Amino acid sequence: MTPTETAEYLRTLPAIRDRCNRVFELAPANKLQYFEYHPENESAVTAFCVDIIHKAYGTDYDRIPPHGRWRHCDAHHPRIEPILAQWAIGSSALDLEEVTARLIDLFTVSVLLDAGAGPHWIYTEPGSGVQFRRSEGLGVAVVHMFAAGLFSGNNDQPCQVDATGLASIVPAAFATAFQVSESNPMVGLEGRTALLARLADALRASPQFFGSDARPGGLVAHLKTQSTTSNGQTEIPMTALWHALITGLQPIWPPGRGVLAGLPLGDVWPCPSLRATVGDEPGGDLVPFHKLTGWLAYSLREPLERILGWRIKDGDLQTGLPEYRNGGLFLDLDPIPRDAATGIPRVPPSHPAIVEWRAMTVVLLDRALPALRSALPAPEALHGTGGRAIAKRLRPGKDGEEGGGPPIEIISDGTVF
Repeated sequence: MTPTETAEYLRTLPAIRDRCNRVFELAPANKLQYFEYHPENESAVTAFCVDIIHKAYGTDYDRIPPHGRWRHCDAHHPRIEPILAQWAIGSSALDLEEVTARLIDLFTVSVLLDAGAGPHWIYTEPGSGVQFRRSEGLGVAVVHMFAAGLFSGNNDQPCQVDATGLASIVPAAFATAFQVSESNPMVGLEGRTALLARLADALRASPQFFGSDARPGGLVAHLKTQSTTSNGQTEIPMTALWHALITGLQPIWPPGRGVLAGLPLGDVWPCPSLRATVGDEPGGDLVPFHKLTGWLAYSLREPLERILGWRIKDGDLQTGLPEYRNGGLFLDLDPIPRDAATGIPRVPPSHPAIVEWRAMTVVLLDRALPALRSALPAPEALHGTGGRAIAKRLRPGKDGEEGGGPPIEIISDGTVF
């Protein structure tokens, strides 16, 4: 492939599995720089996750919810359903496409802000007084920001996200909304603010995806044009959703990320171990993950399916998410022995150890699915749940911290993890 063709390929869903598998294939021959691979320990991962799900749900597998940001927004008690009920009242009731568009507005900013907040940050919910940390804290905080109109540039409609509203947000307003202070610090606050400013630019730059109103929810109208009907049901190709997200949101990635043939790549990183096998092939050592785009796709699929009743076709093209909770599951339960993590200092996402770890995570999630499906008909349960549980057991909090952090400390700018 030419460099341009390689760059375009690295933005596709198949490229994630392909390149991660190339890294994984080096592991049995001990050709990775940082990790060994012990397949005899993979069964422990499935057993651990199945045990967690059985304790939480018994055998009532229909109660296992889809994997998406909706869960974090509803931490401790429902918040989305009361909002939906308000939108359905009286003569001003919204049609289902607008309801879905607003949820896509909300979940888009919520996902893009869902990067590590650090071990010290706490969000105290107004009204309930309940305290939240990490992803749940970020999710609950963003619901309150959304309801208050922080992301809207339309005074008549606070419950939406648009380019005008996003571009007006300054770090001080964000700090107040997230309750950040010297005693309650948040990692990556400036990075999150800058990310939303770039989101505003992206929404304006791609009206074919986000409409003339420059809203994430404009995706509903766009995807409708990509749909087909089968037995009376609207079907949306997974590739159509992915293309809109990976192309339309390209401008949000911070300056300095990888570029190939003039095309910014986003969450794509070089792997030195892979480089030794590909020679001088341009981009041959690059491994794409697109974690935030994948997390966003999972999160947006739910309102499209749940509210509109649409079906996402070929959804299995998506991989499991290469983030620290899923990755920690395999380190902590030893398919990738956790001893390796002790020699790795606090590092940025570009570090070769993190690239190898994330690539192994994608493949090991795929390898775990057949065994998990034989025990549970809802493999979404693997996402995050087991990694969090084993992390809290092995790394309990100290000095008021929640604990349960990653086995490898990652320097976050608020845009990757």
